Amino acid sequence: MIRIGLGKDLHCLVSGRPFLLGGIVIPFEKGEAGHSDGDVLIHAIIDALLGAACLGDIGELFPPGDPKWKDADSGKLLKKIRDMIRTEGWRIINIDCVITCEKPKILPFRTLIRESLANILKINTGQIFIKGKTAEGQDSIGRGDAVEAIAVCLLTADTDDHLSELAWV
Repeated sequence: MIRIGLGKDLHCLVSGRPFLLGGIVIPFEKGEAGHSDGDVLIHAIIDALLGAACLGDIGELFPPGDPKWKDADSGKLLKKIRDMIRTEGWRIINIDCVITCEKPKILPFRTLIRESLANILKINTGQIFIKGKTAEGQDSIGRGDAVEAIAVCLLTADTDDHLSELAWV
């Protein structure tokens, strides 16, 4: 049994906040506005993993209106999700991500981001990939006012328990 998950997040960029991607602070004059630390990449990955495992979504598990999650470390939230999906019998095969922003350029930080995420998720760096894109000057992303991340993941059942779901085939 395998499952695909899709996650997406978008945050405005504001002065006075760090620019975080995958747990890595990237030097830039703006950072993500958000209730937590605003790490759009980790948020997209969390939603992809939760969706594939049918365990909810980030807003349901970590509501933005709850003061408990104010300025929360997204890396710690991702660890909670990693543990949840493992407890439910799922294992990550791979994660593929796209980050869209005009600046800063993602390529110089890609290796660090991949290593950070692999460390958090306890997977090999070869199981996660990151691509940087621009919005070609279009919309809030193209104007440099926002950053977006999209993540796709593939999970496999770690046990035979999930095989019963294929009985209809």
